[in-house]
Amino acid sequence: MDTESLWAALAAHHDAVRDRSILSLFAEPGRADTFSASLAYVDGQPGQLLFDFSKTNLDATGLELLVRLARAAGVEARRDAMFRGAPINETEGRAVLHTMLRGGAPEAPAPARAEAEATLARMRAFAQAVRAGRFAGAGGAFADIVNIGIGGSDLGPAMATLALAPWHDGPRTHYISNVDGAHAADTLRGLDPARTLVIIASKTFTTIETMTNAATVRDWLVAGGVADPAAQLVAVSSAGARAAEWGIPAERVFGFADSIGGRYSVWGPVGLALMLAVGPESFDAFLAGGAAMDRHFRQTPLERNLPVLLALTGLWHNQVCGHATRAVLPYDQRLSRLPAYLQQLEMESNGKRVAMDGRDLPRHSGPVVWGEPGTNGQHAFYQLIHQGTRVIPCEFLIAAQGQEPALAHHHRLLVANCLAQSEALMRGRSLDQARALMAARGLEGDELERQARHRVFPGNRPSVTLAYRQLTPHVLGMIVALYEHRVFVEGAVLGINSFDQWGVELGKELAVALEPLLAPGADDSGKDGSTRLLLAHLRGA
Repeated sequence: MDTESLWAALAAHHDAVRDRSILSLFAEPGRADTFSASLAYVDGQPGQLLFDFSKTNLDATGLELLVRLARAAGVEARRDAMFRGAPINETEGRAVLHTMLRGGAPEAPAPARAEAEATLARMRAFAQAVRAGRFAGAGGAFADIVNIGIGGSDLGPAMATLALAPWHDGPRTHYISNVDGAHAADTLRGLDPARTLVIIASKTFTTIETMTNAATVRDWLVAGGVADPAAQLVAVSSAGARAAEWGIPAERVFGFADSIGGRYSVWGPVGLALMLAVGPESFDAFLAGGAAMDRHFRQTPLERNLPVLLALTGLWHNQVCGHATRAVLPYDQRLSRLPAYLQQLEMESNGKRVAMDGRDLPRHSGPVVWGEPGTNGQHAFYQLIHQGTRVIPCEFLIAAQGQEPALAHHHRLLVANCLAQSEALMRGRSLDQARALMAARGLEGDELERQARHRVFPGNRPSVTLAYRQLTPHVLGMIVALYEHRVFVEGAVLGINSFDQWGVELGKELAVALEPLLAPGADDSGKDGSTRLLLAHLRGA
């Protein structure tokens, strides 16, 4: 069967089972084992990942159709082409080599691998010099790092820095991304300019938000008495000449190739702030975790392949079942920025409207991705997830062990809450159960019925859970690479290019034209009525 026939078969199968109880599927012996997969000890690291997708309405027929769809879409061939450095980013004519940064692409072109390895060695040497105080600021050893970037130059390293807080033994690390001056002002408040190292992360060294913030921070260094601010600047950029105009010497410019997309770049120079915070050894463990997932992705049959199964579950929920959003719910406070990171990774990669050949997609592309850490979300939006009129598939993440041994009782409560939520979403509470609950409270008649109906949980709401032993640098690398490859598989099945982002261009172009119109008396006659109204109001402010 071709892909369109398989999509049709999936739609027909969903129509046949859409009202089936997920809980009823567990009457089949071994369902949890069949609809789960794990990646056990890798490279001597106790980093077992368990992906449980048994609390979904997928059955053997649905899963078989999805795997056949992945094969018919050429997922395996496209995966292999990516790892060997073929230009699978067809709209830009580029290879996709972020896996090379972590040693996961041994078949990538040798010159590219050599350059990446040399850059990583330079990063390690620089990080060691900063952390040891051999490279210092005007006031002595650096106490703080300020990373200035946006999008992929911010979300990945900021997420990972927070996630690996227990491994921080270097300078304090801060991130500035928003062009709103409040972000720079609040971040810099309380820092010592003479002991602050500034990383400017922009591949082109022209990103307007980043360079505006960089100029502001450079002025702050000067105002703080730093006579030579360039001596405390580092560039993460491929535009060495532009960095030189800022006085940044070549030895403090860490570049990366066009084959490394921004949202996939935390593994290389964009991760320099993370390396400074946790040290080269922990950063290498992060890379090793990503490379371990690369090997699993390349070597494991699709039927037991974690990224593939995660992707196929997502396709089932979004494209087949029609659930438009996906909630990412890490029950791990230090993964609180993971949902925001995955928003960019997934929505910028797969938020497309045309296929690789330029034709309109015959079905919806990627879902809206959002979320917050548990248990906070339980007291915010879980009400809608449990009792709202729209079904929202949930993705839970939970560690077997916390990182705070003295607070082990906290972690037991955290795990119990995570497991309870996925069970409650599946089981629900029937009207009869709610009536019994109200009767036990002494209610009767119409009031009992009214109150009982408010306490009905429809249940039958799907969720998946990713469980891991403990959040370590190695495990974090595995998780990030898992989601990267999930995005790749979903994009390949949908027939889109997951590695361009033309949708961000138009707004940037219009912003450049709009800025002069904020001046008093500017001629805005070429704008629509709404924009003119807003310009007039904001000028008056």
